[in-house]
Amino acid sequence: MFERPESGERAVLVQLDLNQGALDERLSELKLLAASAGANVEAVVGGRRAKPDPALFAGSGKVEEIASALRAHDADIVIFNHALSPAQQRNLERALECRVIDRTALILDIFAQRARSHEGKLQVELAQLDHLSTRLVRGWTHLERQKGGIGLRGPGETQLETDRRLLGKRVKVLKERLARIEKQRRVRRRGRAGRDVLSVSLVGYTNAGKSTLFNAMTKAGAYAADQLFATLDTTSRRLYVGEAGNVVLSDTVGFIRDLPHALVAAFHSTLEETASADLLLHVVDAASEDREAQVDAVNRVLAEIGAGDVPQIMVMNKIDLTQAAPAVIRDEYGKIVRVFLSARTGDGLELLRGALAETAREAAVADDSSRSPPQSTDINPIQS
Repeated sequence: MFERPESGERAVLVQLDLNQGALDERLSELKLLAASAGANVEAVVGGRRAKPDPALFAGSGKVEEIASALRAHDADIVIFNHALSPAQQRNLERALECRVIDRTALILDIFAQRARSHEGKLQVELAQLDHLSTRLVRGWTHLERQKGGIGLRGPGETQLETDRRLLGKRVKVLKERLARIEKQRRVRRRGRAGRDVLSVSLVGYTNAGKSTLFNAMTKAGAYAADQLFATLDTTSRRLYVGEAGNVVLSDTVGFIRDLPHALVAAFHSTLEETASADLLLHVVDAASEDREAQVDAVNRVLAEIGAGDVPQIMVMNKIDLTQAAPAVIRDEYGKIVRVFLSARTGDGLELLRGALAETAREAAVADDSSRSPPQSTDINPIQS
């Protein structure tokens, strides 16, 4: 196995044009992902292909170019902004004689660094094991050491088979622990629902400013930073919205394009908080040139977790960078669909608070009408 240096690793990034569009935005995002993982970006190798090479993804000529960049910058690692198959990753590592990781592994590494709660750490480990189980090549003997080693190996098992069996046991333990936590979460959620409090979840692309907005609205002091995936653990706070009373506002993990399916599966219980919400505040970085693609990426993940039909208000954040004015936009039926604000400066926050109050009042009216007993429509029969 390749060793990780104590200081930041020197990385060569690879971003190929496969006709997916928004190359500049994708490359900027990859650089930010690499920096978030603790890598120092030394070089970027680009290129264009009609489709990935089955063996090396980038093709032999491009791999030679990557090797030259590695030697020139004495780099430690190559990061592809694409999903590599296990065979492609193995072939690239043999050809380049260094560690090669893909976009999925990079995002998983960031999640592993950022997880703070017990549940978050379990979820990330489960996602990592799911991803790495297909790439298992004598790399998991540390699991055997944790279990005691001698006496665990079955008759006729190779080391690889032993590692796979131990990995399977660990996955089972993680799923059982997460199932218990998910059960506790459901009980808490039912308790909130029984109090008739509007449940609102902040969703959006990573680094769109969700945690900054959450702190500005609730004074919660949740961790917020100009980095990808600063928030992994769901935080909920009560928020008073005037005559409409209280709502429960939850800050959730940010989404990203091509979010690894292993992460979506592992974070299912956390993401259920979003799917069970009464309203989603879809926070958008209004200053990003790629905001429409980011909105699409978020909506795809919402659909995947069963939250595609939850009502949304789009919050266009960071208007201080676009010179736009705070505003509320309604559709042809008078329903609020967008709020323009800046979580950093506070401009427009009262408009959002008013939008939440209006939604809470409408929900209360709808709830009261659904509980009212139906009026009798019986007509006294005509006496003959």
